[in-house]
Amino acid sequence: MAAEADTRYDVLVLGEVLVEIHAGTALREAADGTPARISYSGDALNAAAAAAAAGARTALLAVIGDDELGVPLLNRAAGLGVDVSHVRRAPHPNGAYLLCADTDGDREFVYWRTRSAGSTLGPRHIASWHELLTRCGALVTSGITGALSPSSRDAVLAAARLVHGAGGHLTYDPNFRSRLTGRDEARELLARIAPLTGLLKTSCPADAQALVGTADPRTAAARCRALGARTVAVTAGAGRLLLDDGTRAVYHAVPGNPEPVDATGAGDCFTGTTTARLVLGDTLADAVAYGAAAASLSVSGRGGTGRVPAFSETAALAASHRRAPSRGSGPSRTAGE
Repeated sequence: MAAEADTRYDVLVLGEVLVEIHAGTALREAADGTPARISYSGDALNAAAAAAAAGARTALLAVIGDDELGVPLLNRAAGLGVDVSHVRRAPHPNGAYLLCADTDGDREFVYWRTRSAGSTLGPRHIASWHELLTRCGALVTSGITGALSPSSRDAVLAAARLVHGAGGHLTYDPNFRSRLTGRDEARELLARIAPLTGLLKTSCPADAQALVGTADPRTAAARCRALGARTVAVTAGAGRLLLDDGTRAVYHAVPGNPEPVDATGAGDCFTGTTTARLVLGDTLADAVAYGAAAASLSVSGRGGTGRVPAFSETAALAASHRRAPSRGSGPSRTAGE
C-alpha cells in the first residue's frame, strides 16, 4: 500500500468494466452465424478513457474477474492510457453485454451481470484505496455502480464521502437503469450523493423523469441543485445541453456530428472529459465545451471505447463551435450513456 500512498491522480473512476460483444445486425434479426466483435466498455472504462485522453492522470478503481478475458480487458484499459495498477481481481466472471447499434445511433442491449466480479465491489475495496481517494483531484462514479449490489452502493457512498471530505471534486451521473434498480432506491442514492458533488450530470427526460419527476431540463437542474448539487449539467437530446451553476441556467452549444455511428458511451465521454479539464484548471464553461465536443466526436466509433478522441481533436472542434450560450444548436448525437 505504500506505493499507493505516494501516488496522486488527477482523476479516479470508480465502477464497472464490461466485456462488450458488438453484433453486426439488429438483435431481433440475429441468427446462427451472426458476426460479432469483442471489445471492452462499461461506464467507468468509458469515462476513464476520456479523462486520460483529455490529459488527466487517470486510474481505474474496479474489480475485474479472473476469467480468460480479464487480462485482455486490463490491456485494453491500459492501452487507452488508464492506470490499472489498483484494479482488484475476484474469482468471478466479468460482466458482459451484447450491443447492436444502427447508423442512426439507436441501440439494443442484452446484459449478463449476475454474480459478476464488478458486483462484488464493496467498502473493503474502498478502504484499500483510502490514500488514493483522499489525495485525488476528482472522483467519477455513477448510479450504475451503486445499483450493481448492496455492497457496491455502500462503496459508492464511502468513496464519495472520502473524496468530498478531503476537498476533492466529485462528478456523479445517476445513469438510471430500471433493469438494475428501482426508482425509490435510485432516488435515495441520488439524494445522499448530490450534496457531495461538484458536478452532477444527468439526462432528460430519461434520468430526470425517473429521479426528479420532470421532463423539463431547467426544472430537472433546479431540482438536482435543491438536493445539494453545486453544478448540474443536463443532456437533453439532440444539440441541447443545459448547465446550471447556481447563478444561472443556460443552454450551451453542442457540436454536431454529421456521421453518427453509435452513441454508446457518449455521456460517459462527456463526464470524463469535463471532469478532467476541470481538475486541470479550465473554467467550467470551457470544460463543458470540451466535454460536449469529445462526446460528439465519440459517436463516430462503435462501442463505448470505439472512438476516444485525442484532446487536440476535442479542443479544435470546441474552438470551431464555441459561441455565446443559446437555447439550442444543430443536431448532434451526444446524449448517449
